[in-house]
Amino acid sequence: MRRAVITGLGVVSPIGNSIDEFWSNIENGNHGFSLGHWFPGQSEELNVFADVKDFDPSEYIDKKERRRVDIMSQYAVFAAKKALEDSGSDFSDIDPYKRGVIIGSGIGGIHTTEEQIQTYHNKGNGRVSVFTIPMMIGNMAAGVVAIKTGFKGVNYCPVSACSSGAHAVGEAFHAVKYGKADVVLAGGSEACRIGFSFAGFNNMHAVTRSTDPDRASIPFDKERSGFVLGDGAGILVIEEYEHAKARGAKIYAELAGYGATCDAYHETSPDPEGTGGAKAMEFAVKEAGVSFEQINYINAHGTSTVMNDKTETAAVKSAFGEHARNIVMNSTKSLTGHLLGAAGGVESVAVCLQMQHGLVHATKGLVVDDPECDLDNCKGENRRMVITGAVSNSLGFGGHNVSLCFLPVNK
Repeated sequence: MRRAVITGLGVVSPIGNSIDEFWSNIENGNHGFSLGHWFPGQSEELNVFADVKDFDPSEYIDKKERRRVDIMSQYAVFAAKKALEDSGSDFSDIDPYKRGVIIGSGIGGIHTTEEQIQTYHNKGNGRVSVFTIPMMIGNMAAGVVAIKTGFKGVNYCPVSACSSGAHAVGEAFHAVKYGKADVVLAGGSEACRIGFSFAGFNNMHAVTRSTDPDRASIPFDKERSGFVLGDGAGILVIEEYEHAKARGAKIYAELAGYGATCDAYHETSPDPEGTGGAKAMEFAVKEAGVSFEQINYINAHGTSTVMNDKTETAAVKSAFGEHARNIVMNSTKSLTGHLLGAAGGVESVAVCLQMQHGLVHATKGLVVDDPECDLDNCKGENRRMVITGAVSNSLGFGGHNVSLCFLPVNK
């Protein structure tokens, strides 16, 4: 079995579109939340959202091309190109059919979908854009990234709601581990900042009711009321270890384990016992071949919803037993909001950076302790520590559970 390592990172997010900016805001505890109107002209109600700021794809996609590429795919191209630049290679020395792209998206090109449905109803079928279908389908992020990079190997889009990006990273890891690819660009991309999306989540009481950006996304806090909806993309370069070592690559971490399960319980609610999530963590750690005691950090799914946070706490206790009390756990969503299908990719980037810098960021906004979320949720201040093993969790509607296990590189 071959080893897979992370050698490049790229991100588009509410807290930065470069790795330096993204990390600076993580380190300084700066969230990316704003207050505004989701439904201009329809409602005076104010809501908190996490939007991408100052995004300029012109470096990689010209103005004409942007008219036929949904913003979700633009995010993916930008993050993938930045990840390749960060890796220091275009991998032209590798057979293009051993270079893959796996990018998840929970919803796909919903901006295009909404716009063209309105065009169809208001202006007739003849006015629907010829580019509608390729712009709206979720797999086009992976397709366009391949076109832009010349990566001709394995290429697809996992669609598993909020675990889509994590599934992509896990599947890329296995592609490298089992020799189907030597390098894979993997992660997730999502662009849902439209009223239609918010209305759906809002009416099912999934998003926060808070109008205070500092008290909106507050995972594990007793006063939490839902997540903050956001956009973004996170892409990792997952490379075969011997190739990375031979070219003298910078290595952030080793991706060593991947667990994937399903609750088989309910369309939107997690199994309150947390059994499926616990099994995903167990499978990931066991595949990594390390003891459960070596894991000292968990990047939680941590959505700031009442059910998720207490269920995930129960799952961690079930998976790690008494050792759960020794693990530091945080939620990057306290800074970025919930990026849906992009979350697993962006949070994998955050894990790699925290491992590199020896710092676990505080769970922003966590003030009021919840007795049902009684683990070390990194309340208050950042924690300086050597991360000996990390698990990143992603959970999605449909009962999907994904855990990824990252280790420091043992050369």
